[in-house]
Amino acid sequence: MSEKRSALPPFKQVANDLRAEILRGEYAPGDKLPSENQLAGRFGHTRVTVRKGLEVLKSEGLTVSHQGKGVFVRERPHVNLRQTGTKYRERRATGVANFNAEAAAQGRKANQVIREVVEAAAPPEIAERLGIEAGAPMVARRLLFLVDGQPMQLVDACYDAQLARGTRLAEATKIRGGANAYIEDPEGPIARRIVQFVEDLDVRMPLPAEAEQLEIPSGVPVARVIRTAYDPSGSPLEVLDSIVPCDRHIFRYVIDV
Repeated sequence: MSEKRSALPPFKQVANDLRAEILRGEYAPGDKLPSENQLAGRFGHTRVTVRKGLEVLKSEGLTVSHQGKGVFVRERPHVNLRQTGTKYRERRATGVANFNAEAAAQGRKANQVIREVVEAAAPPEIAERLGIEAGAPMVARRLLFLVDGQPMQLVDACYDAQLARGTRLAEATKIRGGANAYIEDPEGPIARRIVQFVEDLDVRMPLPAEAEQLEIPSGVPVARVIRTAYDPSGSPLEVLDSIVPCDRHIFRYVIDV
């Protein structure tokens, strides 16, 4: 083991030791790491070597650096997204949007910013899930989800234009209780119950625009989550196309068999 360790480049040894200490909780989120000079003295290497080791941790999303202040263990607010029918109905019963209610149940404050609401041509993968032809008109509500003021998700809520036109889904305003509550409102213009969600997950590295909007450090992947909501007849009502940083979410799925 010692021979394998000694074969590592010095900067990787530095990174490995500091990473282990962070993962063990010796440095908590928000804690400042020792200075480059202090680490150079501790490890017996140059500041250049230490700096390269710190860059490894930054590329892994474990640390952040602030000019003139130093290197800190990255704080990573988590939201545990519990995907069960019972939880969905419990959250809906609060009268606020499902994501907001889930965050509140975990002691966090969530809200959404509307980036835009547009009518656009449906791309093939969204059109297939909506049950319309590729290129047919859809209404897209493009949102930024925040938790405790931190960007957490980019979400495009997509609807068949024939369903959404003339309703609040097509307006660039927030919907009290969320879009699902509006869709299910028995006195509303749609009044259709959601009975099933189907989710597809694809994990990849973020595009530059996604990394910028979600403040994703280098080395952190995203999950693209496409969730389709269905009514009792099996007709799709909504497709949520979400970009989710993998270091900020915990997903739980309960599958009854």
